[in-house]
Amino acid sequence: MASSRNICIVGPSKRFLSGISYYTIRLANAMSAEKNVSVICFRQLLPTFLFPGKSHVGKDISNLNFSSGIPVFDGMDYNNPLTWVRAYSFIKEQKPDVIILQWWTSSIAHMQLLLKIFAGLLHKPKIIIEFHEVVDPFEESILPIRLYSKITGKLLRKNLDAYITHSESDKQLVAERYAIDPEKIHVIPHGLYDQYGELLDTKEARRSLSINDELVILSFGLIRKYKGTSYLIRAFEQLPSEILEKSRLLIVGEIWEDRKELLDQIKESPAHDKITLIDEYVPDDKVNLYFSAANVVVLPYLRASQSGIAHIAMSFGKPVVVSEVGGLKESMAGYEGTFFVPPGDIESIRKAILNLLGTRRYYEAPDQKWDKVINRYIELIQSI
Repeated sequence: MASSRNICIVGPSKRFLSGISYYTIRLANAMSAEKNVSVICFRQLLPTFLFPGKSHVGKDISNLNFSSGIPVFDGMDYNNPLTWVRAYSFIKEQKPDVIILQWWTSSIAHMQLLLKIFAGLLHKPKIIIEFHEVVDPFEESILPIRLYSKITGKLLRKNLDAYITHSESDKQLVAERYAIDPEKIHVIPHGLYDQYGELLDTKEARRSLSINDELVILSFGLIRKYKGTSYLIRAFEQLPSEILEKSRLLIVGEIWEDRKELLDQIKESPAHDKITLIDEYVPDDKVNLYFSAANVVVLPYLRASQSGIAHIAMSFGKPVVVSEVGGLKESMAGYEGTFFVPPGDIESIRKAILNLLGTRRYYEAPDQKWDKVINRYIELIQSI
């Protein structure tokens, strides 16, 4: 019977904490209300020294955990065959009818391929890949990784039962790039990241962060080239002087790429004394501080499939200036607090910020609660 199906969700552990770690936990916890759920976590994704966020690897900075009662194998390491044998035993014990693999980086492709092989050796459960990223440009630029990704990825994606994306645009990209039948690709919305508590009093939040400025523009999340942070800085420094003198650009997130360029840009900016950079992966218990302190959140991405940061901002009811790119055009179109700008357009970013700084409006979060999202998964699972 469909109602008794066992689901195994596969994603990264909290050791290499990322947005996909949070997604794996939220998906498993929500799914467990309807199905028997187990989880396999990838613990060591790659040599730690190669990981751009190595400073936070292994640190206990997240309050989010799997619900009690969910069997979790944590974890499977890229370089430890003993952990692969244990993963095989875990699948054999749990007997999942469906395995959902989270795809966001090619570095774990061989481990996902092993799980596919293990499933085939056992009771042949249905296998679904959920795409959070079509391809990472940084990985694509490195020849050995590109070849590894192409070979293992092709073997992994072959003859699966279904594929998931979070937007129609990503569905099209996945179908074209990997020659997958669009009929087998299903679009399921990304659930809101609403696990960070309530909005705090703005003045109290700013006091806690030692911010004395009247207006706060927030850029939040991992800092990578495609996030467009440099364009935001240039737009900020071009605000009218009477606005600039009472404003603070708050750039919060772990720098993964172009560290020197970013630091030099801030140092050389005519508004450098109005820019604060917090170079860290923010612990869960501080996330609501930054969003509570902000007047507006700006996400000037040059490309994007989805954005966990956008879903945090929406859950807090904040106005969001966001580039009209990729899946963001769909996922944020239904949020009244969204203000789209063309990617890389400094003047549009400047104007949008200027228009929003005087507002104090709270926007209602879109209806993307996890229970409704899970209903879409269940419909897909029952169909295969």
